[in-house]
Amino acid sequence: MGRFRAALSDPGLAGIAEVKRRSPSAGDLRPDADPGALAQAFERSGAAACSILVDERFAGSWDDVRAARAASSVPLLAKGFFSSADDLRTAKAAGADAVLLLLRDLDDGRATELLALARQLELDTLVEAHDAGEVERAARLGAEVIGVNARDLSTFSIDRRAQLELVARAPSDRVIVAESAVHSRAQAAAAELAGADAILVGTALMRAPDPAEKLRDLLARPLVKVCGLTRDEDVAVAVDAGADLVGFILARESPRRAERVVDTPDEVLSVAVFVEDVEETAADLVQLYARENGHRARDAELLRADERVATVIDLPWQESDATHLDRARAAEGRVMLAGGLAADNVRDAIESVRPWAVDASSRLERSPGVKDHDAVRAFVEAARA
Repeated sequence: MGRFRAALSDPGLAGIAEVKRRSPSAGDLRPDADPGALAQAFERSGAAACSILVDERFAGSWDDVRAARAASSVPLLAKGFFSSADDLRTAKAAGADAVLLLLRDLDDGRATELLALARQLELDTLVEAHDAGEVERAARLGAEVIGVNARDLSTFSIDRRAQLELVARAPSDRVIVAESAVHSRAQAAAAELAGADAILVGTALMRAPDPAEKLRDLLARPLVKVCGLTRDEDVAVAVDAGADLVGFILARESPRRAERVVDTPDEVLSVAVFVEDVEETAADLVQLYARENGHRARDAELLRADERVATVIDLPWQESDATHLDRARAAEGRVMLAGGLAADNVRDAIESVRPWAVDASSRLERSPGVKDHDAVRAFVEAARA
């Protein structure tokens, strides 16, 4: 296993940070980008790998790979429209650890030849697919790292939902990279929950005042969820404060029951909360509790398209429990920690449990279903501290 693939195979969501001075669709992004300085900064910010555009249409060159290699030890992906053996040999000589292969531009015969040569040169490959047929081709050709791009390279349009469905259907025994359309932590999490092992981010980083800090922010955990929302104005405050997930309780017995899942901006994920009986909604995720003694059970499942993607460790209905954090620490897989959280205790809870997400509701209210905006802001700020 090469360095690039190995770096993306570690537990958790990996980040591939891209150096891209311009884009054919968006124009100039960061014309003065220094690939060496950026590769260093991305490595310090936790990048699993760096992607370097070498095509002149992106204002890139092979010198950019050489500069990044000289300045950083992070695995490097050379990204261009490669179709020949010379392209791969040049990438190897420049210091790349991996190369991009676009299935759109390669028939099976040429792709097979380039994959074989890459193995001889000890280069990993990121085999990029744009539709279900290309994902199947990549798997059939033996690609070990498959990139699923949300961008149509003919029209440059973005379809994140289609991408997430392709990621979910991709073979689980391969390393899957979600490419393009990641601008927020919640969008990165959506790719993770769909099954992506890594995200590749370029435009969002290049447009940020501090690209390395933006990368750190996209990969930061825990995610922050504000739940029990019933009003548009409260959703707006939660989003503005920096919440990643917004929750709407649709269980009939809840005093903070919402009439519907409120429309939410694309940069956050919506969560519909049910007790036992699930209804169809437009929410991105479902938080499902069993029903016990007429109320919700203690813990819940977080579901994406009926697949369990995390466990919600909560308190018993209207009760406390001194073993709450111990139970959360002992839980396997992704943990969303809920129950009695607010600004005054969320930091200690995070340091104790290291959860994937934290969830607050009743302690952020003025009355059931009506949020105290200052408490919402304070909770999100404390969870992010």
